[in-house]
Amino acid sequence: MTPSRSRRGSSLRVEQGSSTTPPTDDGALVRLALSQAADAASTELSDARDGGWPVMELRAGASLICAAAEQQLHATDVAPRIHFPPALPAKRLLSGMRRSLLAQSRAGALSAEAAVAALDALESLNAQLEDDAGHRFASRLGGMGGLELIVDVAHDMRSPLGSILFLAEQIRRGHSGIVSPIQERQLGLIYGAALGLSTMASDVIDLARGGETLVQQEPRPFSLLSVFQQVHDIVRPMAEERGLVLRFDSTLSDARIGHGQAVQRVLLNLVTNAVKFTSVGEVAVTATAMTATRVRFEVRDTGRGIPEAVLGTLFDAFRRRLKPGQYIFSSAGLGLSICQNLVRAMNSELLVDSVIDVGSAFQFELELPRHAPF
Repeated sequence: MTPSRSRRGSSLRVEQGSSTTPPTDDGALVRLALSQAADAASTELSDARDGGWPVMELRAGASLICAAAEQQLHATDVAPRIHFPPALPAKRLLSGMRRSLLAQSRAGALSAEAAVAALDALESLNAQLEDDAGHRFASRLGGMGGLELIVDVAHDMRSPLGSILFLAEQIRRGHSGIVSPIQERQLGLIYGAALGLSTMASDVIDLARGGETLVQQEPRPFSLLSVFQQVHDIVRPMAEERGLVLRFDSTLSDARIGHGQAVQRVLLNLVTNAVKFTSVGEVAVTATAMTATRVRFEVRDTGRGIPEAVLGTLFDAFRRRLKPGQYIFSSAGLGLSICQNLVRAMNSELLVDSVIDVGSAFQFELELPRHAPF
């Protein structure tokens, strides 16, 4: 059988070894059992909450395992090798097929001898996956140390990205000599790309730690103007490169008591996303007094707007694309999920209002009592 191509474009194929004469009736029963096990494993994994793989792709992969297992059963010299894209969960498919074969054997649909032969073939294929670097890496990500590995990689990314951000902005500002308009735009693009990667790395680290942990456990005095200024300075190169007006407005007293680092993190994510998805116009950030102690923050843009079908899952870290069966893991989705978690940790809720081709507005309100001026 010839399975379909995977979504990443890697072909699924089996290198064939030599085989014996046509299978006996017992061989036909084993093939049927493997086929049923493949269907069961594909359905089980497709229905799993952490899946997200289209069932047809899973069945194609499971069919590949069946073909390789059958050749493993009948090979006389060179054992067949399986070529399976690491993007698909080969080991979990094998585990599901093992469970199905054992269930068939317990139900009397498959003799013990045939079940042992089929399980032995699957075990040989599993051993081949252990020798594959891509699958070893995928297994490690799914193992007990997977979270620590992801955090380590994200940490290692942030340091060089920070250097790129600093150097790109310094060169762009002419500190190393005159920069032409074309070079200034190119440096702006470099800065924007590096900032996006740096933000994503920070989001991954935060999500791995729960995504809702406040760095400052207790409210502390902080400067609203300082928060606004830092967010402005970080995002300004991106806005300038895109020709957008970046406006920060606040008439509030500067000194407040609250979680300043969390407020800055939320605003930075929201403003970065607003700039990213706005082509013409402006991104405006405001802080408005609702009461003597309560402050409303709003980030409004004149961008493309958010489709109504997306709004229901906008704050999910893992979101399905509009096409069923395909997950999207985007910087916007991850960042917005963390923003919502941080805002909730500060006893509030992040709200959104959006109109297609008009723009979007994100807002949240916080209790921030006044503090004596710094």
